[in-house]
Amino acid sequence: MDLVPEALPWLLALAGLVLFCASLEGLLRSYVLQLPYDWRAFAASMADFAGRRLIDGLGLTLAAPLLNWAYVNRLQTLELAGPQAYLLLFIGQEFCYYGYHRAAHRVRWFWATHAVHHSSNELNLCAAVRLGWTGKLSGTAVFFAPLIWLGFAPMAVAAAVAANLLYQFWLHASWIPKLGPLEWVFNTPSHHRVHHGSNTEYLDANFGGVLIVFDRLFGSFVEERADIAIRYGLNPPLLSHNPVHIATHAWVALARDLWHAGSCWRAVKMLLGPPGGRPKP
Repeated sequence: MDLVPEALPWLLALAGLVLFCASLEGLLRSYVLQLPYDWRAFAASMADFAGRRLIDGLGLTLAAPLLNWAYVNRLQTLELAGPQAYLLLFIGQEFCYYGYHRAAHRVRWFWATHAVHHSSNELNLCAAVRLGWTGKLSGTAVFFAPLIWLGFAPMAVAAAVAANLLYQFWLHASWIPKLGPLEWVFNTPSHHRVHHGSNTEYLDANFGGVLIVFDRLFGSFVEERADIAIRYGLNPPLLSHNPVHIATHAWVALARDLWHAGSCWRAVKMLLGPPGGRPKP
């Protein structure tokens, strides 16, 4: 944790750069290319970003007990000394991120937060910073506990995850075409357009962070097709620009369904089952 004060200026600079690029894209689209741009959605995404920073500043995370256990009972201490250690951390983080991201689409408890990221009805750089306020509160960090248990320092794991998310920022530029041979190994804007599609053909696909190889290995890869126009957003679409509603709408729906569950077993199935429908009794 001693590294946090030293890294803070760099983190703030990166956050500023991200917001600048998102704003610049909107300005170029609106005033140079004379194309429509949803500035109300832009404002909602900025409010989501600010709210997340405030809530994360509280330092609350449901995953804290498990992460602490993993660190205390780690198998060894893996120092980041040499390219092999960095490569192992990178591959391990990519695998854990794939597991988290797939669960975020298939487990309703985690989807309640992740739905915020998919709530924008346009795909642009601004949508990249719309991640929801409840990620840490819902315990999504548990997916990265194995890396700490194996021996990587918690701050190293956190930095790897942050780098992963930073890489994904440019993937939300919908105007970038396919990138040839890079499409086989890396997650690209084309692959991520598919991931944000609400079309039946594109649902629950392309969960990778930097790499797309785990999607290819585990059968969740879908290629972008020229004959299918991608429809972005949720299904049904969320039309609100209220940042509080955007951040909480999926949680409110989950709470309503839990209230009417009728039994503990049905409630558990709602929490751990996929979004989009109520389980049978």
